[in-house]
Amino acid sequence: MKSITRQKPFDEVKEHLSSFDRPFIVGCGTCTTMTRTGGLEQVVEMKDRLQGLNKRVSGWTVIPTACDEMAETAMKENRRALDDANCILAMTCALGVYRLGSYINHPVIPALDTLFIGVEDSPGHFHEVCMQCGQCILGETAGICPMTACHKGLVNGPCGGTNNGKCEVDKEKDCAWTLIYQRLKDQGRLELMRRYQPPRNFQAVPRPRIIKV
Repeated sequence: MKSITRQKPFDEVKEHLSSFDRPFIVGCGTCTTMTRTGGLEQVVEMKDRLQGLNKRVSGWTVIPTACDEMAETAMKENRRALDDANCILAMTCALGVYRLGSYINHPVIPALDTLFIGVEDSPGHFHEVCMQCGQCILGETAGICPMTACHKGLVNGPCGGTNNGKCEVDKEKDCAWTLIYQRLKDQGRLELMRRYQPPRNFQAVPRPRIIKV
């Protein structure tokens, strides 16, 4: 599972950096490298674009995994360049932004939008598989999450709009509940289609979410 991101429009990045002339750029060697939003090539391209705006980029790095303790190690290894910077431009997921901000007393500016948690079906093609709702029913839907796979987020389906196994909202997309039906049928568990799922309680896990094990 990966954090799926996309680059913010460059004009938005420029606006966020309008008060800073010496950014230090941080990419991630894991998720944003896979999505081509914050890997080595994208970090170097961002450096060149910012230098074209007369920004003095103090340095850059691509942390193997920006959302864990490697971020702290990378900050220590680049201390001299960071001391010369007046902000960090993070080409990481939102968790990477949080991590970087906890290790150094510089403003951390996100260059990316974090979209969802997903998996890679084929090179460069990602889809959302979990919205981390805290009320998992995958055991009753054959491992397919209707909250993410169904455009309407129906936990009791299918709706009346499904047609030949396709979704009425996006006719190029397979109906989630048809997929669930077929998989339950193959598993000999079709009786689960008749089980009523109560409406989702979106306050089941209050935010910010904290768990202590």
